[in-house]
Amino acid sequence: MASAAAPKVPVYSLNDLKNTTDDAFTPYLCTLPAPYAFKRNNIKSNVRLVVGYIAVAIAGVTFYLDRQLGWEAVEAWWVKAAVVAYFILNSILTYWIWAVEAGEVFKGSRKSGETITIQSFTKKHSPLYKLKITYTAPTGKVLQEKEIEAPFTAWFSGDGIFHPEPFRNWLSGEIDVLAAAAKETSKKTGNVSSHVGIDESKGGKGKKK
Repeated sequence: MASAAAPKVPVYSLNDLKNTTDDAFTPYLCTLPAPYAFKRNNIKSNVRLVVGYIAVAIAGVTFYLDRQLGWEAVEAWWVKAAVVAYFILNSILTYWIWAVEAGEVFKGSRKSGETITIQSFTKKHSPLYKLKITYTAPTGKVLQEKEIEAPFTAWFSGDGIFHPEPFRNWLSGEIDVLAAAAKETSKKTGNVSSHVGIDESKGGKGKKK
């Protein structure tokens, strides 16, 4: 099923295919029927944004003052301190993205305390979308840990339109908690679409393929 507003991307752009797919997790996992819905944890992304914005602000202010005060400002101690701070923040940002987030595209928890973490990966010139899923109990016990992959063509049409239902079918066929959620959604929607979040039905029915 695809709505008229379905995202459309260049089919030969691996980054666009990946980013569009990555963005599909939040509207899916956060609109699952109770008690399966997840609440997204934004701590890591918020840290990345804060560090990035501070670095950009430092660079912007330094550039502005340099333009206003002229070459003499370069010798000022505060300019040197700002340059050092900028490079430190960018180093922290690089480390955070590659080592801490490490490809994480979604992390969220259910009301019952279970947490799901999803990391996505692609390789250059490869049409495969790879995921690492870790689903843990409130105690920290790993309930399911799995690595899966599928081609982007499984949910993108030839003209680059993203179709969420095949993507969700794939996920619910591989992840136990999403399989249970799909069954619950099927009951609540009368099996109209077993893999579309309940909230999505408020926007009207899309065309069936």
